[in-house]
Amino acid sequence: MNKLLSGLILLVIPMLAGASARPDNTGGDAQDIANGRQVYEQYCAACHGAQGEGAANWKKRDNKGEMPAPPHNETGHTWRHSDDRLFGIIANGQRHPFNKTDRLTMPAFGTRLTDQEIRAVINYLKTLWTDEQRKFQATESQ
Repeated sequence: MNKLLSGLILLVIPMLAGASARPDNTGGDAQDIANGRQVYEQYCAACHGAQGEGAANWKKRDNKGEMPAPPHNETGHTWRHSDDRLFGIIANGQRHPFNKTDRLTMPAFGTRLTDQEIRAVINYLKTLWTDEQRKFQATESQ
């Protein structure tokens, strides 16, 4: 029984340590990612979901003719954009090109967030992606 318990402890401890470590290719340390998550929860989660899951029916126009907020997790397309592009979208806002309205459906946060906070949010978003998606996005960001 002691051997079984010892073996289980040896398996669990590295798993717990890995849970708090940052994934490869995020571009931020653990504190930066924690800060990014906090900013995301305060400014982004209301539209993009607490877990980055996006709005319901995010692929279909709503009753105003606008595309709802997309997911930022691995099911969305955020990982296809470079860091510079993501920074610009967060700072300056964006109107989805297929919207029937002219308003920015992604509001500009450049006057509310510092450059460091925007970068931290981007680094947090990277934790929501697969390793392959992070690698692709890192290449796009070069």
